[in-house]
Amino acid sequence: MTTAPSHPHPARPGPRIGVLGSYGGFNIGDEAILTCVLSCLRVRRPDARLVVLSRNAEHTRAHHPDADEVVPWEGVSRNHVLDVLPGLDLLVLGGGGILYDGEARRYLRLVRAAQTRGVPTFAYAVGAGPLTDAEDREAVRTVLPDMDDVVVRDEESRLVLEEVGLEREVSVTADPALLLGPEPFTEAMMRDEGIPSGARLVGMSVREPGRAAEKLDEGDYHALLADVADFLVRRLDAHVVFLPMERHDVRHAHAVLSHMTAPDKGRILHGDYSPGQVLGFMRHLDVAVGMRLHFVIFAALTGVPVLPLPYSGKVFDFARRLGAPALVGVAREQAGLLLAEVDRLWDEYPQRREDFRSRIRELSAAARETCVRCGSLLDAIGETGETGVGSRARAAGHEPYADEPRPLHA
Repeated sequence: MTTAPSHPHPARPGPRIGVLGSYGGFNIGDEAILTCVLSCLRVRRPDARLVVLSRNAEHTRAHHPDADEVVPWEGVSRNHVLDVLPGLDLLVLGGGGILYDGEARRYLRLVRAAQTRGVPTFAYAVGAGPLTDAEDREAVRTVLPDMDDVVVRDEESRLVLEEVGLEREVSVTADPALLLGPEPFTEAMMRDEGIPSGARLVGMSVREPGRAAEKLDEGDYHALLADVADFLVRRLDAHVVFLPMERHDVRHAHAVLSHMTAPDKGRILHGDYSPGQVLGFMRHLDVAVGMRLHFVIFAALTGVPVLPLPYSGKVFDFARRLGAPALVGVAREQAGLLLAEVDRLWDEYPQRREDFRSRIRELSAAARETCVRCGSLLDAIGETGETGVGSRARAAGHEPYADEPRPLHA
């Protein structure tokens, strides 16, 4: 008896995964997060097609080769974005601080549009707060409960979501950028930046007041940080290097320099560097003092003694998990107390180094947990046969929802 050969099954297409966040080259921390999220997804599903929804598609195409496709979602017709969503098997929201006043509703509008089209959604170590605007709070209360999994990067974010009135399980892990790998920052690059060879170097990070840091008074904190910079120049016979984590930081770094009594000992990095290169630069530092969360994270990853200068809950939370001094915040800190903490950090770091490294290992392990949870959701989607509307439609040989009308108010 012969058996007719069975028809080969067509290879199941890999999942098509959308990644939505504040991407597009505006902030080095966000770019670091995107690098790590794409790396996670690629490791978990090498056959996946990764679609980044970016605020600047040209930048994302140029800097993230792991992205198979980049779709702009700002400055374009809403229908242009809505056309992409039905083809996804999963929409990943985040990570990073995107659920705050004025912005949360924008991201969650797209998440809701994906949900109404049957696309599973996953919140990837997002940050939340401040959330005082009624429209943003309502978006959080109505959209997040329908997400397949919600993971936040810190306890502060979970408390903010609870205060808003979210009633669902929320898991806490850590910032995705804790898994970033360094790239070389060479001596030639140091010379191009005018940084003296062989000198002790202090890294500093400043930021602009804004919706995420409304209590900052520019004049006060510029003067406060100038006092810290002058102190470290004298105390360590060091040079100070300001690391802009986004474009607006440059102006504020110049303002701090203008308040210093030794501005000739200060430099501002001007090159256009990748997150990995900025992380690589940290290896040249002897101590770091800064406000931006990812500046603090990069310094901590590198093992540089770092004093976080909290201006918001996310930095307070990371400083606490790092075991850093419990400062009251840049807006209220007194120069004398701050200088004493910097001095203590320098003197006591050799005794605290091992505890510091242990905490970083724990935080990095927590960051990996987000990737595991996202991978588990992808596995569950595949195992149940609910491979997502995108895969089901492509397997059937047509583009999903191609002929269906789009809702006007998705």
